[in-house]
Amino acid sequence: MLVTVDAVVFLLDSTNTPTHILLVERGHEPFKGRFALPGGFPELHERLADAAARELFEETGIRGISLHQVGAFDEVDRDPRDRNISIAFWGTTHDLSLKPAAGDDAAMANWFPLEKLPPLAFDHTKIVEAALGCLSKSL
Repeated sequence: MLVTVDAVVFLLDSTNTPTHILLVERGHEPFKGRFALPGGFPELHERLADAAARELFEETGIRGISLHQVGAFDEVDRDPRDRNISIAFWGTTHDLSLKPAAGDDAAMANWFPLEKLPPLAFDHTKIVEAALGCLSKSL
């Protein structure tokens, strides 16, 4: 069984409305070439929130986002590699000057309008919806 972390980062406008989400293009299988949330495998010594922040930085070059747990996503077939449980985290920024830069195993990183999301890898659409629910409760 595998455990991964995913980071859902929303760009908010001046009224605290989420307008964009940070996505990466996967550089490796599974789902090579598809868009996904930044994320990956925690190191043995890391807390999950720290792993999510590290993966966010490694794949997008963005750091300093406060991350809050969304929950666990454990559909049996969510990852074709093996049984995988993801712990997802969400965060926000108002900083329009943040320019993602792909790194690590991401082929590309960029902000995408929430109303025009590309098809997402894994169950990341479900994770985004849950993160939006968490965000709306916090505003």
